[in-house]
Amino acid sequence: MPPNPATVLVVEDEAFLLFAIADELREVGFTVFEASNADQAIMLLETHQDISILFTDIDMPGSMDGLRLSAAVRDRWPPVKIIVTSGKRRPDSGALPDGGVFLPKPYAPEKVAATIRQLIS
Repeated sequence: MPPNPATVLVVEDEAFLLFAIADELREVGFTVFEASNADQAIMLLETHQDISILFTDIDMPGSMDGLRLSAAVRDRWPPVKIIVTSGKRRPDSGALPDGGVFLPKPYAPEKVAATIRQLIS
C-alpha cells in the first residue's frame, strides 16, 4: 500500500492560478486546501494539522505577503515544508525560510508535484 500522499495548502490570490494548480495536484493524488491570502492560510493551518506542504505565491494582498507567511509558518509549524513562487521577483536565499524552495512562475504542474514529492521523501 503506497504511503499517504502529502496534504498541500496552496495560497494564491489569482483565482484561475489557484484553481488550476489545486486541480492538477489533486489529479496526481495530493489532498489540497486552497487559500487566496495569508489570513485564510493561517486559519486552515490552525484547523488542519495534516497539512505538510505550503505552496505560496509571494505577491498577495492582505496582512502579509508570501515571504512573511512562509516565515510565520516556519515559526509556528516547523514540520511544514515550504515552496514559494513568484512571476515578479526572485527572493534571495536569505529571504526564504530554512529548507524553503523557490519555483519561478510560470511553473509546470509536474515540476510542482515533483518538488513536493522531493520535500516529503
